[in-house]
Amino acid sequence: MRAETDWGGAPSVLRMILGKQLEALRSRAGLTYEEAGDAIGVSHSTIRRMEAAKVARLRLTDAEKLLQVYGVTDQQEIDTFLKSVREANKRGWWHTYRDVMPDWYAAYLSLEQAALQIRAYESAFVHGLLQTEAYARALLGAGNPHAPAEATERRVALRMRRQDLLTRQAPPRVWVVMDETVLRWPVGGADVMRAQIGHLIEVNRLPHVTVQIMPFAGGPHPAMRAGAFQLFRFRARELPDVVYLDGLVGAVYLDKGDDVVVYREALDRLGAQATPAARTEAVLEAMRKEL
Repeated sequence: MRAETDWGGAPSVLRMILGKQLEALRSRAGLTYEEAGDAIGVSHSTIRRMEAAKVARLRLTDAEKLLQVYGVTDQQEIDTFLKSVREANKRGWWHTYRDVMPDWYAAYLSLEQAALQIRAYESAFVHGLLQTEAYARALLGAGNPHAPAEATERRVALRMRRQDLLTRQAPPRVWVVMDETVLRWPVGGADVMRAQIGHLIEVNRLPHVTVQIMPFAGGPHPAMRAGAFQLFRFRARELPDVVYLDGLVGAVYLDKGDDVVVYREALDRLGAQATPAARTEAVLEAMRKEL
C-alpha cells in the first residue's frame, strides 16, 4: 500500500485515491463487500461508497478498522494513510462559494485543481481558466439573468480564483481547442472581446498553456455533435483519466476506459485539424483587429 500525498490540494480527489487503495487492499485480502462491512459493523453498500468516493467524509475510525481487517500492519503505512484521510476530509477553498454554485460543481473544481493535464474543447465560450473578469461577468450575467448582482459578482470571483492554478508552482498542462464561433460571439460587446482576445494572446505565451482555434473553413470535425467537454489526467497512478460534460442542471463524469478513449481521440483529431498552435497568436491578432 502507498498513500499518495502529491494530489494537488483537492480533497474529493484524494478521497478517490484513498477509495482505490481501499479497494485494492480488500481485493488483496480476498474479502467481499459484505465481509468487509461485517468486520467493521457497516453495510456492504457503505464499503462500496467508500471505495467509489461517494461519501461526504471518510471516517477515520472506519479507515483504521479496515486497514486492520485488510492485514496492514506497518505502522508508518497506517499513519500515512490516516494522515491522508484527515487531509481528504478538509474542505476545499471553493467551499466558501457554496452559496452561488451547485453541489455537483464542487466535484469539478476538485478535478480541475488536482489535474496534471487539462485538455478541453470549447464550442460556445472561452474556457473558464482563460476568461477575463469582464468577459466572465458578461457571460455569467447572461446565464443567470434573474440573479442578484451580488450573486453574479460572487460567481465572477469564484471563476477568477480558479485561475490561480495557472500561476501556482507546478501548474497543470492546459490545452484548449476553441471553435472560431467562440471568438465571433460578442460577449459583453467589442471592448470586452478585444480585451479577452488580448488576454488569450498573453496566456497562450505561458509555457504550460496551448490554445488552438478551429476555423470555420475547417468544416465538420470530430466534436461537432459532442459540445464542450474536458479531459483530466492526474499525477496519482490510482486515478484514471476523467471526462467531464456539463449541462444546465448537472454534470456527467466518465472514467470507463472505452468512453475516455473516444473523447481522447476526438481531442487528438481536433488538435490536428485546428490551426497549428504556432499560428494561434497571429489568428487572434487578426480577429482582434476586426473588432
